[in-house]
Amino acid sequence: MSGRARLALCAATATLMAACALIPLVTPATWILQAAFLVAVQSGVGVLARRMPSARVLALGCQALVSLVLLTALFVHDESIAGFVPGPDAFARFGELLQSGVDDVGHYAAPAPLTPGIRLMVVGGVLVIGLLVDALAVTFRAAAPAGLPLLALYSVAAGLSDGGEDWLWFLVAGAGYLMLLLAEGRDRLSQWGRVFGGASRSPGVESGGAVAPVRAGRRIGVVALGLALAVPVALPSLPNGLLDSEGRVGGIGDGGTIRAVNPLVSLRDSLNVNEDRQVMVYRTDTDNTRDMYLRIVALDDFDGTTWKPAQRHVTSVPRTFPTPSGLAGDVRRAEIETRISAADWYAQNWLPMPYPATGVKLKGSWRYEPVGRTLVGDRGQNTRGLQYDVKSLIVQPTAEQLATAPEPPPTLKREFTKVPSSLPEDVARTARKVTKGASNRYEQAVRLQDYFAFDGGFTYSTQVKVGKGPSAISRFLENKEGFCVHFSFAMAAMARTLGIPARVAVGFTPGSPQADGSMAVGLRDAHAWPELYFEGVGWTRFEPTPNRGTTPAYARSDTPSTENPAATEPSGSSSTAPSAAPSVGESCSAVARKLEACPSQSSNSLTVSGGGGPPWYQTLGWTLLGLVLVAVPLVPMLWRLRSRARRLSSARHAPSASPQPWVRRRERGDGGRSAGIEMAVLPGEAPPAAVTEAAVDHTLAVWHELTDTAWDYGIAPDDALTPRKAAARIARLGRLDAPATAAVHRVADAVEQVLFAPQPRAQDRLADDVRTVRAALRSTADRRTRVRAVLAPRSALRAVWAAGERWAAFTARWSERRAALVRRLVPRPSDQRGG
Repeated sequence: MSGRARLALCAATATLMAACALIPLVTPATWILQAAFLVAVQSGVGVLARRMPSARVLALGCQALVSLVLLTALFVHDESIAGFVPGPDAFARFGELLQSGVDDVGHYAAPAPLTPGIRLMVVGGVLVIGLLVDALAVTFRAAAPAGLPLLALYSVAAGLSDGGEDWLWFLVAGAGYLMLLLAEGRDRLSQWGRVFGGASRSPGVESGGAVAPVRAGRRIGVVALGLALAVPVALPSLPNGLLDSEGRVGGIGDGGTIRAVNPLVSLRDSLNVNEDRQVMVYRTDTDNTRDMYLRIVALDDFDGTTWKPAQRHVTSVPRTFPTPSGLAGDVRRAEIETRISAADWYAQNWLPMPYPATGVKLKGSWRYEPVGRTLVGDRGQNTRGLQYDVKSLIVQPTAEQLATAPEPPPTLKREFTKVPSSLPEDVARTARKVTKGASNRYEQAVRLQDYFAFDGGFTYSTQVKVGKGPSAISRFLENKEGFCVHFSFAMAAMARTLGIPARVAVGFTPGSPQADGSMAVGLRDAHAWPELYFEGVGWTRFEPTPNRGTTPAYARSDTPSTENPAATEPSGSSSTAPSAAPSVGESCSAVARKLEACPSQSSNSLTVSGGGGPPWYQTLGWTLLGLVLVAVPLVPMLWRLRSRARRLSSARHAPSASPQPWVRRRERGDGGRSAGIEMAVLPGEAPPAAVTEAAVDHTLAVWHELTDTAWDYGIAPDDALTPRKAAARIARLGRLDAPATAAVHRVADAVEQVLFAPQPRAQDRLADDVRTVRAALRSTADRRTRVRAVLAPRSALRAVWAAGERWAAFTARWSERRAALVRRLVPRPSDQRGG
């Protein structure tokens, strides 16, 4: 197999290994087989196209064309020409499938079903990544940048996963990338030809050609691979992957903030479930459970398209929660205690609690968000099988207290009355029309509630889509049909246009009483409702959705029909009969996934950071890893700086005289691959006392530095040339000026003096000559060459060669010692006969 074919195979394998991180996100995982087949065909086309004498772009175009034909035949063959040629209808169908896939990804929590749209997204995405990796690593011979598309593929997968096995998929993806780098390195080393074709330069080591350096390179690669696999296991890992489901960095960050997108699930599907699975059971010490709404989270950021939680600071869970914002002392209240037990299949990052909670006792890693008075799980913490106790208030304001509420604080009003300019004008116009004649904000809120619940002719229906875009509320006001999402969103938006602070709460209605005195909450009890702020009372619940929940006593108007017809009816969410819900080990249904019944969608759409910051060992681990990642690319530069400083400063350590004899030896420089020069002094002959051994070493070290400097700037050393001819070659190829040319020849003359002159003389200021030549080479080189000479010097390969030769010498010595030891321990037959 040729080097490029081997590299193409490694590129395809690395792509598929990174794509394995997507396996836990979609079920069944048969899509990976389709992706493997398509990537293999795409890679094979690239191998064939690169064999032809054509431009690189042409080979890339052939691969892209074949990939498009394969996707057409696999996904939109009915709309294509002859079943595989894409046409206008095929591209339109591609767009529909992609839009469907985007919608499905937003609806389902992992693992999502393999719908046609999701299948196109994962298979097509892997194929596109494979094309990029093959183009970078094989066509353009740059394997290192090919890691960027692989990282993008892994990051998407890690961001959407629940964080359970992220470390395993990181190891698989990292191993694939390192394998690709090793394959490219092997291919590049095989092209050096003559440099690796000679015999070993180390005395006493058998000639092996390219064996020693290649063997050393492989061993170095194995060590690097082992470190890359071991370090992530030893260091603390991110709780939800390198990235969360919205593309932000996951895990604990600085600043103590929570950043989340809209955790609101498709309530329509949860209300339409055929099997109303039990979500939780609770017991409370109050008989009034009509207003026991279990609130999960507040959506307070309205951008005209959707409601979502704003970015908030979180802290550790306090023993006692602070007094609710805006609640005055003259408002009637009562504190109650509630014990809640979540189902062992219900995994939710947000903790359902009665509002306003004043304290909670629970186990696990949780954080407290003060503005919304909510608890969110940290490091993958969720409600699965959780039991916890909550203390909360039943606030009972009077209509008079709400009607006479003073103006809210300016900061709070400014934040919670924001409406985007994209909100259609008819929303504010309808709000003003409905509340015309109201004397205060409380009357405006009640009229808005009654408009939706009784007077406006609205119909409750779970068959209506949620709607998207700024005109969604306008369409709802026109069609007058929807469910709790439509009613709560519309009322909160209209209240803001009237200057009333408003937000939307998501959670569950009180549920159904059971024979044992407990209350059971099921999927069909999922609900959304608006909360409006009144100074002196705080955030106050209203109920605009017809036939859902109960209208609070303070929000009832004088008309006798103000209470919802279904207010006192049980939800029928559960009974005393044993639950028929599937066990934990069974796969969740599509409807349950849409409600976050499995490891929830909202649990992946959330990034939590604790106010106390990460543990010290985690900070230390990530700091060390960061230092390693920064230092490794700088190793060639640091090695080169050290060798230059050592060579040019060697004259300071030269003694004035040396009593040692001067014997024949070879001076081959670092690793034996510099100018091939050999001393011509006869055995036993001593040099003049003026020229010491250290002075000779300094002259040769300076010459090695000169040739390496030229190599860094693109002038490779030639072993066949004498120092004088090598100096002329450097001056010619480097386009040196007269002073630099004279300097390089002075160094060459000094080398010839110490090697061949009958009475060699030591030369001074050779280090300055090398610096002069280096400055001249730098001035004539282009910017790319200058940067590479500093950051990735070519002469740094000497360190690899030296390591290979040292290892070969070590193994040779070890083999000799082991053979000698065996001879000592195992007597020869002749010795036994003699005894």
